[in-house]
Amino acid sequence: MDNFLWISGTTVIALYGLIIVFNIVSRRSDLFCKAPGLDLALFSMTLVPWVINYIDDGWYGVAYTLVGQLFVLYSFNIIDERIIHKYEGPKLHQTLNKIVGFTRNHLALFICLLALPIFLSIRLGQIFIYPMLRWTLRFPKYQDADWINVSRHKFEGLVGHDMVWCLYCDWMTGLYALAGEMLRNVESFWCPIKFYEGKKCENCKVDFPDIEKWVAADGKMQDVESLLLNKYPPDSDQDRTWFGYKK
Repeated sequence: MDNFLWISGTTVIALYGLIIVFNIVSRRSDLFCKAPGLDLALFSMTLVPWVINYIDDGWYGVAYTLVGQLFVLYSFNIIDERIIHKYEGPKLHQTLNKIVGFTRNHLALFICLLALPIFLSIRLGQIFIYPMLRWTLRFPKYQDADWINVSRHKFEGLVGHDMVWCLYCDWMTGLYALAGEMLRNVESFWCPIKFYEGKKCENCKVDFPDIEKWVAADGKMQDVESLLLNKYPPDSDQDRTWFGYKK
């Protein structure tokens, strides 16, 4: 019980301290609204407490940390919406409650939280793994801040619960888009061959719009070799990008 109170309590205090700092800074600049400042903010409020308290008390420490984080999440929603902004206008969560019901809506939000560690691991891959591919294969460099940023907190009337979850989606969508952009370089370079399954090719057009330029599934290895040498001449000093890449 002592460990539970200590870890969850210090988590609450630390997170509210960070929220105050981020709020003060955000009034003067967008430092914590885009990468790399946004990365620092997110990891300091999620992954870092998990790691620290896992070292201190194993998986119990992680569980106690989650309790503190969830307390901050829901208490902040109430404070921001009802005390700070005193907002009485239309609310997204109330509208969605009318559509699917309170229980289903909020249960689904908890389910979405289960994906947070996955998204964080993808972001770590973007930060540490993709640069190694850039160095070894001269893949294009990206300005992460063009994808990894949040701005929906500026939307009028978006406060409390709605603001927090919309910021999660804001960050998640940019993260997914950047991951897709990086993966397109990987796929086009290593294996530009269409899938035998036609439905899969059709489905993948959204995330891999250059799939039509890949070699047909019934083609020959000579076709693949020709395509690669034409797209990536060995003596070229240009970045090795996917077929539809635009700066």
